[in-house]
Amino acid sequence: MSAHPKPVPLVAPGHTRPVTHLSFSPLQDDGTYLLVSSCKDGNPMLREWTGDWIGTFLGHKGAVWSTKLSPDASRAASGSADFTAKIWDTYSGDVLHSFPHNHIVRTVAISPSCSHLLTGGQEKKVRIFDLGRPDAEADILGDLGVSSHDGTVKSVVWVGEHTGVSAGEDGIIKWWDLRTRKLTTTMTFPNPITSMELSPQTKRLVVTSGKTVAFIPALPSGTPTHSLNLPYSPSSASVHPILQDRFVTGNLGDEWVRVHGMDGEEREILKGHHGPVHCVEFSPDGEVYASGSEDGTIRLWQTTPGKAYGLWQGNANGG
Repeated sequence: MSAHPKPVPLVAPGHTRPVTHLSFSPLQDDGTYLLVSSCKDGNPMLREWTGDWIGTFLGHKGAVWSTKLSPDASRAASGSADFTAKIWDTYSGDVLHSFPHNHIVRTVAISPSCSHLLTGGQEKKVRIFDLGRPDAEADILGDLGVSSHDGTVKSVVWVGEHTGVSAGEDGIIKWWDLRTRKLTTTMTFPNPITSMELSPQTKRLVVTSGKTVAFIPALPSGTPTHSLNLPYSPSSASVHPILQDRFVTGNLGDEWVRVHGMDGEEREILKGHHGPVHCVEFSPDGEVYASGSEDGTIRLWQTTPGKAYGLWQGNANGG
């Protein structure tokens, strides 16, 4: 019986500054998926499911804080410190639209039908743009003349076609009805929210705030929120989309990626990065999770080390 294989990450180089955000596409019809990375170098990169580089989106003039793909992966949206959000054609790499803002854009999300874009950032406003009318003025969510949040908007996500969710440094998560542009419900944390990602398969929002990681129903329902306190402050967390029995985290206090059981028990510590880990994300098939670091690299880790998958050959002896 061979020992438990040691995880050997694939290192995806190319960025020249800290990696700020990672996002996978949904599984495509052929069973593959894409990964898009954001970086302070201002150049988001698109990669194959294997980690191989496809292309770099060139056009931002400042750090990029958030990039996300449309469900069919034909479009990417990005938000930058150059006070713009941009929509890109992922096949050609061309910018299709650029939307000016009055401050740094920290987060973006494309609607499932690719018809609208949500943005948020240091203006404390959540905007919704109609991609069918890119020259039209955006709507701001919330009451007239009032900011959407009382702090920087750290994350926006779409849930279904009609709900937007925003999370702020004010510690509040807000659900918005995008048909009426009105607030429907909120949830408050005692500390600023550091990350919020939608886990589509589990229909939950994965939120980090202080030392807490919370798994919240994406649409408010009778299902309770599962919340854990960790011995450190996670920068980002992601739940296994299929097994739903573990989650991974990064944090700014050290250079390690951690795997926890859903009871909070630490299962694994993965070493390899040479700087704090800003972001982690599971692939849509649950076979891989990606980590992005201050060291400028992305590392891809196997959920089951030793398994033949992508560029990993598996154990030579079949064990």
